[in-house]
Amino acid sequence: MADVTLGTLLILFLPFLLSLVGQGGMAKMLTLVTSILALLLSVKEYGAVLPWITGMAIALISVWERIRQRRMA
Repeated sequence: MADVTLGTLLILFLPFLLSLVGQGGMAKMLTLVTSILALLLSVKEYGAVLPWITGMAIALISVWERIRQRRMA
C-alpha cells in the first residue's frame, strides 16, 4: 500500500475543502466523490489528475456563484 502523507491528502481533498466555502450541497457532494476517487486512483502514476481537475472545476464554479450572488445582494 502506498504511503499517503498529510500533504498528499491535503492536495487530493483540496477541491472538497474549497467547495465548503462555496454554495450548494450538490457541489460539496460531487467534490467529495471526486476527491475520494482521486485518492483511490492515486496509486497509479497520474491516475488522480482527471478526477482532481473535475473536482476543482466544480468547486471553483461553486465559489464563483457564491461571490457573484453576494455582489448582487
